[in-house]
Amino acid sequence: MFDNLSDKLDKALHVLKGHGQITEINVAETLKEVRRALLDADVNFKTAKEFTNRVKEKALGQNVLTTLQPGQLMVKIVKDELTSLMGGDAAGIDLSGNPSVILMSGLQGSGKTTFSGKLAGFLKNKKTKKPLLVACDVYRPAAIDQLHVVGEQLEVDVYSDRENNNPVAIAKAAIAHAKTNGHNVVIVDTAGRLAVDEQMMTEIANIHKAIKPNETLFVVDSMTGQDAVNTAKAFNDVLNFDGVILTKLDGDTRGGAALSIKSVVNKPIKFIGTGEKMDAMDVFYPSRMADRILGMGDVVSLVERAQEQFDEEEARKLQKKIAKNQFGFDDFLNQIQQIKKMGSMKDLIGMIPGAGKALKDVDVDDDAFKGIEAIIFSMTPEERTTPSVLNASRKKRIAKGSGTSIQEVNQLLKQFTQMSKMMKMMQGGGGRKMMQMMNSMKGMR
Repeated sequence: MFDNLSDKLDKALHVLKGHGQITEINVAETLKEVRRALLDADVNFKTAKEFTNRVKEKALGQNVLTTLQPGQLMVKIVKDELTSLMGGDAAGIDLSGNPSVILMSGLQGSGKTTFSGKLAGFLKNKKTKKPLLVACDVYRPAAIDQLHVVGEQLEVDVYSDRENNNPVAIAKAAIAHAKTNGHNVVIVDTAGRLAVDEQMMTEIANIHKAIKPNETLFVVDSMTGQDAVNTAKAFNDVLNFDGVILTKLDGDTRGGAALSIKSVVNKPIKFIGTGEKMDAMDVFYPSRMADRILGMGDVVSLVERAQEQFDEEEARKLQKKIAKNQFGFDDFLNQIQQIKKMGSMKDLIGMIPGAGKALKDVDVDDDAFKGIEAIIFSMTPEERTTPSVLNASRKKRIAKGSGTSIQEVNQLLKQFTQMSKMMKMMQGGGGRKMMQMMNSMKGMR
């Protein structure tokens, strides 16, 4: 996500390295590179220029704090301005209606129908709502089928009327259906086009006027960069929408749409799509995104994702097993499955401070655990429960069965033993001792 932009900003901010004081000369050099990085990321020229002017105003005349180097101070200023540029605070969604009506708008191919489903899943699972998806694309039969498939996946009801070609009538009938059947959120998926046209705008404006939605959201493919911003402006002129959803952000190496859209249409980015899976979406936090762009990671989001997969009862059982030295490969496999549910490995690594930069040239994919899983699946139930029984002949059989080498099997066993010891230590007073050691080391700096 935004790999190119992150890399170029990192290089730009290194200009200040070694300087004892921020001066107009080294600020000018740095900001020239920052502006170039933003323009290369397909950020609107006016936006890029205003951004660097604001950074310059804040940077000049500031004395470097005793605990900071000029480069670090500049990073903080840039981070604060990036956060402000993308909207400052996270924007909520209005769910006050009964039912709350959410109108989805956007071009064809932006991921509007898929994201309608993702939003329904989010509201169902995290906001305890009972959503209803509404198929109002009367031009593309596949869109209706697609929404029904999405609804089945999420166990969310879908309202459609294949005999009716009037999207306004369908939307109004769906809201009446929602009231009768206890749905407290209605998500209306509308038709998209390959380009902005008068017919499309008139139609969605008529739907908007008829159903008076609590939220009108504009869905846009972030990978289209400046085109996404221009399209957003065209839609906003007609609909005056409430917020933006950026899809396909996981494949966007530039970041132009995310950085420009708020300043151009003055509407917040509310959600982002981060993958193909139905749970691959996040609330958009400008501050967290600024941290990620500058290579600082996003620990808060990482912890939140971990907590979503965290099962308290399973954790208690695991704790008892570790205390009794009964932690086996089945437990290890279970931990791997929980990590995989948190999202793509590349996305998770990007949330760890410094890890994205350190592993920039390493090809990390979602098959990272494939070899480990193959080895464990090739073990017998006894071998998984009691790894100490693994002798040379058993290891040879496991290597053959998993398509790996004996060296790889031995490496996994070594890592497993080290991890088991660490977990055992953390169970006793070792965790406390480790924290005390870390605190004393901080004092020695």
